[in-house]
Amino acid sequence: MNVMRFTIVGSDRTISFVYDGHALDALIRACADSPATLSDFLAAMARREPAVLEYITSGLAVFDEHNGEGAYEPIHEAIQHFPSDEWPVFRVVDDITKEGSLRSTRTGVIVFNLGERRIVQIQNSYAEILDMSQWVRRLQRAGWRIVP
Repeated sequence: MNVMRFTIVGSDRTISFVYDGHALDALIRACADSPATLSDFLAAMARREPAVLEYITSGLAVFDEHNGEGAYEPIHEAIQHFPSDEWPVFRVVDDITKEGSLRSTRTGVIVFNLGERRIVQIQNSYAEILDMSQWVRRLQRAGWRIVP
């Protein structure tokens, strides 16, 4: 399985998760729907890949159960002790999780910044986004930028 880290930066919150790279297509297509919030983005993505939404929402429920306001030791320990492709779904809540949200798996990390309409490929050895020409043109018409 070619897992990648996907970090979604919304206007209200940021989440990060690892999932099979095949989800990249659904995430790119969700951007074309011009979502304003993280919830809008996830809903648009779920229309194409409902299993990804289930994975994210279940993972966030576990995160919320084990990490409370100002008490983030469980996610900090996971980031410190496990390879990045084994980390659970998490919310970006501080500097440690922010740095973790940018850390690559073996296949890569891609950041979707909804507010700035920017997709940043920090590392991507799964699939070249620019080769998805139909969706790239649609994203560019909607004001999105894809940064290599």
